[in-house]
Amino acid sequence: MESPPRSFHKQNNIVCLKLCLLLFMGCVPDTTNLSYSQFLDTPAIIPYNSSDMASPFQTLSLDGYLSFDNNHHTAKDFGNIYHHLPSAVLYPKSVSDISSTIKLIFDMGSGSELTVAARGHGHSLHGQAQAHRGVVINMESLTGSPEMQVHLGQQPYVDVSGGELWINILHETLKHGLAPKSWTDYLHLTVGGTLSNAGISGQAFRHGPQINNVYQLEVVTGTYVIHYGALIAGKGDVITCSGKQDPDLFYAVLGGLGQFGIITKARISLQPAPKMVKWIRVLYSDFSLFSKDQELLISAENSFDYIEGFVIINRTGLLNNWRSSFNPKDPIQESQFNSDGKTLYCLEMAKYFNPEETDVMDQIIEILLSKLQYIPSTLFTSEVSFVNFLERVHLSEIKLREKGLWEVPHPWINLLIPKSKIHEFAEEVFGNILTDNINGPILMYPVNKTMWNNKTSLVTPDEHVFYLVAFLSSVVPSSTGTDGFDKTLTLNRRILQYSATANLGIRQYLPHYRTQEEWRAHFGSQWKVFIQRKSSYDPLAILAPGQRIFKKAVPII
Repeated sequence: MESPPRSFHKQNNIVCLKLCLLLFMGCVPDTTNLSYSQFLDTPAIIPYNSSDMASPFQTLSLDGYLSFDNNHHTAKDFGNIYHHLPSAVLYPKSVSDISSTIKLIFDMGSGSELTVAARGHGHSLHGQAQAHRGVVINMESLTGSPEMQVHLGQQPYVDVSGGELWINILHETLKHGLAPKSWTDYLHLTVGGTLSNAGISGQAFRHGPQINNVYQLEVVTGTYVIHYGALIAGKGDVITCSGKQDPDLFYAVLGGLGQFGIITKARISLQPAPKMVKWIRVLYSDFSLFSKDQELLISAENSFDYIEGFVIINRTGLLNNWRSSFNPKDPIQESQFNSDGKTLYCLEMAKYFNPEETDVMDQIIEILLSKLQYIPSTLFTSEVSFVNFLERVHLSEIKLREKGLWEVPHPWINLLIPKSKIHEFAEEVFGNILTDNINGPILMYPVNKTMWNNKTSLVTPDEHVFYLVAFLSSVVPSSTGTDGFDKTLTLNRRILQYSATANLGIRQYLPHYRTQEEWRAHFGSQWKVFIQRKSSYDPLAILAPGQRIFKKAVPII
């Protein structure tokens, strides 16, 4: 094999020096970071002095524009806990607007504190899309530039902007009888946002997360990209990458928490779309039976198309509440079921079908249900359109907004737990820590790791099957009850402390840590690769400062 040129070895030395610098800079405490113990009932927006902010950007020629005033909305996200005001907000109308801005900030070097955060629909939980005294890029301004393009054939796909919402992709692809394979539970999120994390829902056991269903990306990085000593892209340049073309950048960006580049375009895999969904819920009182049945279904051939689960603690009138959307198979038995004071486990399943396939679909479902050990009187079913099923969370959002309960703090916890440890986790958390229901759903369902690509930056447990367990609390700041800040954060702290100290091999999904030591533990054996990629694609640590993994560093070139 031909040896790499001398410039390649020189580049390796540069990367090693950058690596050491990033490690050092990352250990410097960040006084703006907040931990759960520092949450405030009404967090204050951290101010800044923007008197001369506009002058460095006067040389930029933009299709869109930069805003230096009235940007308080970008210091807020769905989590509604962290509030950091940027110095400017870029509203790009072209990818070159993003590229030019990053080039300018890169050229300013370490003497400038400016960083860059890409903001989608504002659904981060802990300020990950904020840039304190930096520049926030409003990615939704790119929507329609270029327009979505659906490509038919044996392997259909759609090319979309990184700022496009998944709900818009659904409606556009359905015009062609197609739809993406893997979803999140909530579709009013941007493509770049979910692909920077993973994109997980009840279809992940079959198709993997959304990052497994991408053919190609267009990315703006924070540095030069060098391959075997040859410059293939300059700072802030636009790079097209895939599993075959610049694969290291491609897999780095997928699940990379925004650390290596800003996704400006994605090529999403499609499949034929169904018209209808058979939606089913059943209950268990025995956790062992619940988890056993979930694991059976995700490994079965011709199984359901969607499998999730919920933990329900002491919920009054549970089945009666289901009647608004579901029909009980046996109304008499259902009316005699009492959920008060019980910890119950709901298995939620869905089977996609077209109207002409109804009989076959019913037979398949009957066979699958016959293998399960749920409480017979708790079988509820519903038939809805494919769109309404995928939009189920948005319908709840509308109701919560009407009550003024949507834009409240959401101190969510999302954990990935190995199958071998899920019983131990459940016994402690649902037996000792949580004695009552939280103000929001508790999700719990397994996924099959064989459907996940291990080349991406996403970190998962070291087992073939693991569970997503998500505590999706909503907080009423003025409340002193179970839905108040103090109560919720105390429970969160106990769950996180147990998860960190019980040695169960748990990983956070949508991770949030305060120190680089915690980040190092999170990535484990992947930490070295993560650092090397950061050094290669964003050596100044310009990108995604809200993740609090790195601080802006001095370049070594």
